[in-house]
Amino acid sequence: MKSLNEDIKNKSFRPVYLLYGEEVYLKNRYKKRLHEAILPDGDTMNFSAYMGKGIDVKGVIDQAETMPFFAEHRLIQIEDSGFFKNACPELAEYLPQMPQETILVFVESEVDKRGKLFKRVKDAGRVVEMGRQDARTLTTWVLGTVKKEGKKITQDALSRFLELTGDDMENIDHELEKLLCYTLDGDSITREDVEAVCIGTTEDQIFKMIDAMTQKQQRLALDLYYDLLSLKVPPMRILFLIARQFNQMLQVKDLREQGLDDRAIASKAGMAPFVAKRVVSQAAHFSKEALRQGVEDCVEAETSVKTGRLNDQLAVEMLLVKFSERPERRQ
Repeated sequence: MKSLNEDIKNKSFRPVYLLYGEEVYLKNRYKKRLHEAILPDGDTMNFSAYMGKGIDVKGVIDQAETMPFFAEHRLIQIEDSGFFKNACPELAEYLPQMPQETILVFVESEVDKRGKLFKRVKDAGRVVEMGRQDARTLTTWVLGTVKKEGKKITQDALSRFLELTGDDMENIDHELEKLLCYTLDGDSITREDVEAVCIGTTEDQIFKMIDAMTQKQQRLALDLYYDLLSLKVPPMRILFLIARQFNQMLQVKDLREQGLDDRAIASKAGMAPFVAKRVVSQAAHFSKEALRQGVEDCVEAETSVKTGRLNDQLAVEMLLVKFSERPERRQ
């Protein structure tokens, strides 16, 4: 993103940009920054936007061929077109012939790097992947935002905030805005403030559910499950997250047995430190055999649903009941 920032700062633009990846917040942010940098404020005459599948490629090319009206550039923004997953030979062939006054900005979720259009954009412009950010980047971002508001946040509060919000920057931004409004009259943010305001992600609910299972709190585990169902979270999504949690616990338990500390485990497992710390704590309540059994039970539950032996809601419920009832051997 460094080169992209330099383009915006210096107003030295490439003819075409591709912003792609799963981090929606960053794609929207840089899409907006490019728009503001390329066109004068309020200029709608020289801006065209296309969104979704089924975009008329000929119409896009016709717009690109139109000279800007009393401006230096014409900006065409194309979002979620699928052009980089499904071949679009017309645009790939057109790009080298495009007028220098026209700038194309693609915003996509998925791309095929082997495709002709991707390669053409990479050669002629800038391709910027905007994926999930690591814990250090998110921490720096949150601390910087808090500082700009003239506040401080305790380390405990920051760790709990990121536990609840996960690594989705759009969600972090939304929850941070709520937190800053809640603490408007104060100059510091505490864990109590975070707990009072921030809503946990589905992943955080899964953490709590596993905690309840390790403590044999069956009623709580089921209540958390029903809460997720009431929020329209699909049972199979919940099953996937439980299975992933068992896999992560098995992985960190193995790393712990190799003598690694929490920081090394986080690095080796590719987890944020605050996530690794929670997973290590949970894994301590299970033997490796129990964790392997948990993974196998999740696979069995998925198979039962796919073969029609059980409906999805009941399959997950039975899994929760089993692991919150059976005594586990601790290590």
